[in-house]
Amino acid sequence: MSSNALHVPVMLQRCLDMLAPALAQPGAVVADCTLGLGGHSEALLSSFPAARLIALDRDPEALRLAGERLAPYGDRATLVHAVYDELPEVLERLGVPRIQGVLFDLGVSSMQLDEAGRGFAYAQDAPLDMRMDQTTGVSAAEVLNTYPPGDLVRILRSYGEEKFAKKIVDAVVRERAKEPFSNSARLVELIRDALPQAAKRTGGNPAKRTFQALRIEVNGELSILERAVPAAVGTLAVGGRIAVLSYHSLEDRLVKQVFAAGATNTAPPGLPVVPERYQPRLKLLTRGAELPTEEEIAENRRAAPARLRGAERIREEAL
Repeated sequence: MSSNALHVPVMLQRCLDMLAPALAQPGAVVADCTLGLGGHSEALLSSFPAARLIALDRDPEALRLAGERLAPYGDRATLVHAVYDELPEVLERLGVPRIQGVLFDLGVSSMQLDEAGRGFAYAQDAPLDMRMDQTTGVSAAEVLNTYPPGDLVRILRSYGEEKFAKKIVDAVVRERAKEPFSNSARLVELIRDALPQAAKRTGGNPAKRTFQALRIEVNGELSILERAVPAAVGTLAVGGRIAVLSYHSLEDRLVKQVFAAGATNTAPPGLPVVPERYQPRLKLLTRGAELPTEEEIAENRRAAPARLRGAERIREEAL
């Protein structure tokens, strides 16, 4: 399976342009915190020939495929089996005190969507797994079969923004008492049957929100992201830049909050001169979130929900 054939990087040129001022200097180090199949990483290595790449992924299969793709770059690329909130620990192990660039491409990778056996896609029947790292953690089937109804409702409402969470969970609880869930087709059929007719006429596949919610729960995506973005900002040298691609409003909101907090003057009101410790640490590189172009969406439908935000580190932490 060729990683090049499977993966079209989202908003690639815009990400490169955003990071370019920080990566042009000799000795620059850039972290791709969500390596996936290596599309963004390969472009970073080829576009910035003086830069070194440190790439993280929790999925061993993604690391294997991306490793093949990036092999021509030799020791300029260091690939690490880690979750993206572990960036500071990874850098410490590698003896890298500060870096010049960070890229996050959040959400589920093309390989995980396209490989039926992973259970991420609601369009094909597969085991309900959804773990990005299949060596650890609980599967989506275990979540469906063992979580109390109240927890399932909370997950579907919070992570999937599913208005009919209670109806779906009532149906899940009835069905799992007869036979535990193991495959995606049965869940998709249950969701279709549980929703009112009007809700099935708009918004694409009615299972989309439930599958998103289960995936986020299984992989702890939002709690990890809450830690990961501030941690990544903390690894940047002054002048370093961070770019984050999000694919749903929950992710984008977290990124927006971290960037906005870093770009805000925190001084008490009324000070005639603002001491350095209250000055902003970040400069925003986007006005709101940037969206993919219509041309890109036409070429790559998975780019449609993408939202890109960027920031530059302009000040060290004050002691």
